[in-house]
Amino acid sequence: MIGVYAALVLRSLIRDPKPILWNLLWQHETDWLPFLILLMLLVFSRNGLYGPRELREGAGRIVPSVVLVAALSLAFAIGTGQHFTTFGLYVAAAVLVAVLISLFRWSYETVTGSLMRSYGVRRKALLVGDPEQVSQLRESLGASRGGIDYEFAGAVRPGPGLHDELSRQRLDELIVADAGLDERELLEIVDAAHRRGVKVRVAPRTTEILVERGEYVPGQGVPLFELRPPILAGTDWVVKRAFDVIVSVLTIVVGLPLWIAIAALIKATSSGPVFYADPRVGLGEREFRMLKFRTMVADAALEQERLEGANEATGALFKIRNDPRVTSVGRTLRRFSLDEVPNVLNVLRGEMSLVGPRPLPVRDYQKLAPWHRRRSNVLPGMTGLWQIAGRSNLPYDDLVRLDFYYLENWSLWLDITILVKTVPAVFARRGAY
Repeated sequence: MIGVYAALVLRSLIRDPKPILWNLLWQHETDWLPFLILLMLLVFSRNGLYGPRELREGAGRIVPSVVLVAALSLAFAIGTGQHFTTFGLYVAAAVLVAVLISLFRWSYETVTGSLMRSYGVRRKALLVGDPEQVSQLRESLGASRGGIDYEFAGAVRPGPGLHDELSRQRLDELIVADAGLDERELLEIVDAAHRRGVKVRVAPRTTEILVERGEYVPGQGVPLFELRPPILAGTDWVVKRAFDVIVSVLTIVVGLPLWIAIAALIKATSSGPVFYADPRVGLGEREFRMLKFRTMVADAALEQERLEGANEATGALFKIRNDPRVTSVGRTLRRFSLDEVPNVLNVLRGEMSLVGPRPLPVRDYQKLAPWHRRRSNVLPGMTGLWQIAGRSNLPYDDLVRLDFYYLENWSLWLDITILVKTVPAVFARRGAY
């Protein structure tokens, strides 16, 4: 209501800058309020905005939900012959309502989260799996999810020890590393936990996320599901590409002074070119040159083989926290990921997207298992779920799992959410080298 009223005030100030008759603004619009409120409740409920705290969607879902409500309201007004003089009211109201709801939701989450922490409210969870699996799972989960702190009550292997822990402790959740469990073992764990009122959450095997949701094929003698490859095509591809181009052009135009300043610093402090064309593997496993501001000494790639023994990353990745090849200016650029801003030129050339699986160097890509390579079915991205979920701190299998989750659940609003969350992830240096 506040957003709609603010839009009415704004329209009145623009069209007729005379003293506002505040109560008269509502005379016609109040007839619409019950309809708007009901419509918004239905749309928000359908989009998961009233779900449990840890599952509740944020601003990335609020914005499209409000836009949908505005579009449905406008369509209803036109269809019923309602008289209005401007479409701008719907646009202004949608923007103001989305901003206010996002602000109120953020305030509510922040305040209630602080209250829960101050009163010691937390969920007690037990990790289930082999020691190596549990260690990786514990590192990936962190200490808080959805604004709720978690107390991990230890770890246990599947079997009799799990039943003893369920009997001995009062738990809220079991978090199961599913690798290696057969159906019978998993069902026994679920049954034992549910009999004691304990929720069960499973971290799936990486290979379970290699394909999108199965699509039921009717008319067969047995239930069949078609497993579709994780690709973006048709309207989805057009929308994503248009968004990439618009944002990339704005990034170049707005950031041009910063680009010039960075280029001057690089040239003044070390010999070599301003840009570095890093060989990467992109869409369809084709190699391309990813443009970055140069952060290392000239010919740094020739020294990588000598430094393989100092590699601190797992799996196919190569990362050294204090890489001796990095220049002083380069270290600052990496600290804030400014070295990767020229990636927008690759986006404009159609070699990358703003959001997607991070393109790997040729050396890293050659070390991948064959099933890992399906991440190359879409354009690689400047940022992605790797960046906002822990970046290089995560085990490589978890990084691949995030890639396939992104491919399966892509939407424009997921891209916007990832872009917004990338900024605090960069400044917090979560997993950055």
